[in-house]
Amino acid sequence: MSSTSSTGSTSSTNRIPTTRLGGPSGPEVGVQGLGCMGMSGAYGPADADEARATLERALELGVTLYDTADMYADGENEKFLAPFVAAHRDEITIATKFALAIDPEDRTKRYINNDPAYIRKCIDDSLRRLGTDVVDLYYMHRRDVKIPIEETVGVMAELVAAGKVKQLGLSEVTGPELRAAHAVHPIAAVQSEWSLFSRDIEAGVVPAAAEVGAALVAYSPLGRGFLTGAFANAEKDLGADDFRRHQPRFTGANAETNSALLDPVREVARARGVTLGQVALAWVQQQARVRGLSVVPIPGTTKRTRVEENVSAARLVLSAEELALLEPIAGQVAGGRYADMAFTSAGRE
Repeated sequence: MSSTSSTGSTSSTNRIPTTRLGGPSGPEVGVQGLGCMGMSGAYGPADADEARATLERALELGVTLYDTADMYADGENEKFLAPFVAAHRDEITIATKFALAIDPEDRTKRYINNDPAYIRKCIDDSLRRLGTDVVDLYYMHRRDVKIPIEETVGVMAELVAAGKVKQLGLSEVTGPELRAAHAVHPIAAVQSEWSLFSRDIEAGVVPAAAEVGAALVAYSPLGRGFLTGAFANAEKDLGADDFRRHQPRFTGANAETNSALLDPVREVARARGVTLGQVALAWVQQQARVRGLSVVPIPGTTKRTRVEENVSAARLVLSAEELALLEPIAGQVAGGRYADMAFTSAGRE
């Protein structure tokens, strides 16, 4: 399902293996991507110079899928990536998204917009901010259930025909929604939360992705940092502007319960001489073999040392005994992924 790659000006024997998005004809990418949202402050202040150096270091190590969205910092994340995109346009796969919008009357609120005119405007705005004439992978960030998904994907297909987009993706959809969308236009990738803490997609979305040949791009594979042990309680350990303070899993009694669930991860990490984060990422990477599809986790970081640590997990293979030790974790997690799960596919499964 994957192979080593030494293409591009940054080739190195240390580059991670590759896989394809959307089957044999899809774009070849590193088996681990990079989530770029945090480079524009979602998790508190970020060092812009270090973040730029992190983008370059990731590419040196074979990370070629870079993930952003039009709503990350209200478009500023796409602008931040533009110089990197221009410098390495032929070496990278740039993914961005539409559909989540900020309420102009109350900027603390979001809503979902799949209106056709809005989609057409969004791609033009993203192309301008990214400084490119084509987006490699364009996602519907969230689904507006009032609009048939076939209609939304039909509009997205128009963007492919117009040469503005190369491949289509969906985020937070169900298995039936993926199949319906794929019947309109091939779907190269489905982006969903998937980690040792979040495994609900395995019932429907993962089998559907394997069936239609879509890759599974796993966001928050490190549980937004919680699985690394970087923090134990968001309200106590993180800054006031960090949005994890508003996620139920990371606060109050839930945080205490979930911290204890890291003990098996710690056990495997100690035995292997690796970090908790590497164990968590290796588990996600290994799902490609377990589930029979391409899997590309996109951990986010703004630090070169962290991307080096993350990338090394792409070659860490867990034993059957280690997988069994980690298996019960997700079923014991306390609290939802978001305070408002209406912005996910959970209620439609």
